[in-house]
Amino acid sequence: MPPRPGGDGLGVWLTLYQVVTRLLEPAVPSILRGRAKRGKEDPIRIGERFGCPTCPRPSGTLVWLHGVSVGESQSLLPLVSALKAARPEINILVTSGTKTSANLLAKRLPPDVIYQYAPVDVPGAVGRFLDHWHPSVGVLVESELWPNLILKAQARGVKLVLASARITAKSAAGWQRMGSAPHQLLSAFKVLMPQDAETAGRLEKLGGTIGPFANLKRVGQALAYDPGALKALKASANGRPVILASNTHPGEENLICQAGLGLGALLVVAPRHPERGNEVATSLEALGLKICRRSKGETLSHDHQVYLADTLGEMGLLYAWADVAVMGGSFYTGIGGHNPLEPARMGVPVITGPYVFNASDLYGEMLDVVAAIEVADGPELTRSLTGLIAHPHIRQQMTDAALAYAARQGAALDTVMSALLPLIDA
Repeated sequence: MPPRPGGDGLGVWLTLYQVVTRLLEPAVPSILRGRAKRGKEDPIRIGERFGCPTCPRPSGTLVWLHGVSVGESQSLLPLVSALKAARPEINILVTSGTKTSANLLAKRLPPDVIYQYAPVDVPGAVGRFLDHWHPSVGVLVESELWPNLILKAQARGVKLVLASARITAKSAAGWQRMGSAPHQLLSAFKVLMPQDAETAGRLEKLGGTIGPFANLKRVGQALAYDPGALKALKASANGRPVILASNTHPGEENLICQAGLGLGALLVVAPRHPERGNEVATSLEALGLKICRRSKGETLSHDHQVYLADTLGEMGLLYAWADVAVMGGSFYTGIGGHNPLEPARMGVPVITGPYVFNASDLYGEMLDVVAAIEVADGPELTRSLTGLIAHPHIRQQMTDAALAYAARQGAALDTVMSALLPLIDA
């Protein structure tokens, strides 16, 4: 039996969601304060999460861009630049949902672009957010299907775009059990731009009307870095090749460092979440490794085997320093890998583990052109690192392949802009 419509024309699931989130809303401030005590929210800006802005809305047209976390937020930066160049008169609001993404955007957004935390998906917070900012167009990135946010934006006439849309088979199966809800949510978007054919097929089965393919994570310039800082790091490495363990998660630091020992290389570890620095240092020291920590301002010496780069916003510097990048989030199930285009844009050969469902299309294409190598486990990683460190000419071939591949990925930005500008101008 199909779900009966609720009193507002919504299906049973969406009606129930609205009722439950409305009942839970009084508890949200207390929940947010608890998260702030655990370091998961910015205590100074908790009001933004409850839909209370911390700056006024400028007059004129406002375009709102949202990416939940670091990767999604970073993928918005080229779009911000393109919008400013094409429509300098409009205002741009960027939102995200995590402290890490907020810190990154604070460093990299132009000063005239507004940043706020996104509201929690409860009716009052979402309503306050939308009533203050009055966006004419909203661009959500990847899989941000928050029902209150989408439906209330639609009701206020916001022209919504879902860019770089991605949905896993597991998520799609979950949505399929919710009756008409996914169709109603997807119908709120003027344009749905999937990352790949698999996502397109899943969204179509959920009732979405698919537009052009576009993946904003394929777009962007090489990350910036300070040449002076790079010169100092290279000098401190004492001529050793550098193996960068990039965006690592628990367990991967030990696996990668053990695989890279005995190769005469300096192991540089950059955890995905720098606040794990103490945990990572303790774990590596338990292996008997001599650690130098960047966050502590320690000086790297020849005796150090590992340089722990537990700082934020320095991946450009670390990739510029690296001879090889081993991408974290890929050696254990559940994370799904991280964007390999960041090292590719800087000509760094990439090694990945097997679990990269978040960017399987990118990794697949890079593997095809030998800009990346996939390994199954620690022993395979040791063999690949041994070969790349021992044979610089192979590293150079992978460098050339990575740079060429990265240079071919800019078309997605043109696709998104072609869909977005008519909505802004309408």
